[in-house]
Amino acid sequence: MSLVRVHNFSVSLDGFGTGEGQRLDAPFGHASSRLVEWAMATRTFREMGIPGPTSGSTGLDDAFASTWRRGIGAEIMGRNKFGPQRGPWTDEEWKGWWGDDPVFHTPVVVLTHHPRPVLEMQGGTSFHFVDADPATALEAARILAGDLDVRIGGGVDTVRQFLAADLVDHLHVVVVPILLGRGERLWDGLEGLEERFDIEATPSPSGVVHLVFTRRARASAARS
Repeated sequence: MSLVRVHNFSVSLDGFGTGEGQRLDAPFGHASSRLVEWAMATRTFREMGIPGPTSGSTGLDDAFASTWRRGIGAEIMGRNKFGPQRGPWTDEEWKGWWGDDPVFHTPVVVLTHHPRPVLEMQGGTSFHFVDADPATALEAARILAGDLDVRIGGGVDTVRQFLAADLVDHLHVVVVPILLGRGERLWDGLEGLEERFDIEATPSPSGVVHLVFTRRARASAARS
């Protein structure tokens, strides 16, 4: 069966994956770009259109960042990663944070309590708006992905829900050396999560630490 993966998911030292006060001109709230500066400096993110004075770094951070697309056939994201609107859609002309040619180039399942028609974008990206629990959303994403893996793209609540439902096989979390103090915390309600995974930590010269959680064999599989 295809794997469920999370890549390049940044959290602060106190565990926040986004700051308080998200809005159109501040996707990460009061955290601004501080959680993702390590990624924005890499060649991988420069090639996705992130502006910068150079073509981007090619060291350790880029080695981790570059794996986000490999073998992925579909993404699942929360509505807040698609855009800042809440409640019923007041403007269906809004096509998300990502512009006319989003970086995904795959089908994307957007979790929302307010479904709307599929939105076809340039470059092979299509947004599918569904009201579903994690397991049901994953079934839909796997159909769209074919034989490829499914990426859980965020935001914080979406990743946390899939972890709580024990649906994640590979989790790449980047601990950024800042303290946010407020916002949305990734680890709340996930006590004992580490017992399900083998964990490797790799410090980077940039100051971040890459944590890779690899799902251990499930008990039923280990007995077979």
